Amino acid sequence: MSSTEVLTATAADRPQVVSALVAAFADDPVLRHLFPDPQDYPRFAAVFFGNLFDKRVGLGTVWTIGPGASTAVWQPPSGGDPASTDLLETHLPADALARTRAYDDAVRAALPAEPFWYLGVLGTRPDSAGRGLGRAVMAAGLRRAAADGLPAILETSNPANVEFYRRAGWQVVRQIDEPLPIWVMRQ
Repeated sequence: MSSTEVLTATAADRPQVVSALVAAFADDPVLRHLFPDPQDYPRFAAVFFGNLFDKRVGLGTVWTIGPGASTAVWQPPSGGDPASTDLLETHLPADALARTRAYDDAVRAALPAEPFWYLGVLGTRPDSAGRGLGRAVMAAGLRRAAADGLPAILETSNPANVEFYRRAGWQVVRQIDEPLPIWVMRQ
């Protein structure tokens, strides 16, 4: 396997993928909003990303290089609620769960009504950044969306990510301000 081969993640990849996403999002505005205490961040972020991974890995819509050097977690149009919180409800304190629900509700309200593929997470481990790995894993989901004749949607609260995604062909289609600035983008 080459170091840049994009593979569909399996349950066995969970530890590496979750660990890498926790590291990749350590300074992300959303994750810092959800889990502001630096001491709690690693544990709660691992629950958060583990929940997303567990809900998508069986759908075959988690693509990774490494595994975990870079990972894209996609939600297909018929794959259930992208904001489902099963693990979160049992592993997060009430205040963090309330912030997570408020953020999810704001995002859901801003998403289109028609079917789409949703890029829920795109993260590259810091020691692998700058090598084009994020674009490579993102492309797997974009190909699936194109094959289905559907748009791809994502949201970000990181202003630097807006420019990254624009360079990859995404366009801002909506911006919301609460509970923090959120750009909804479409390709």
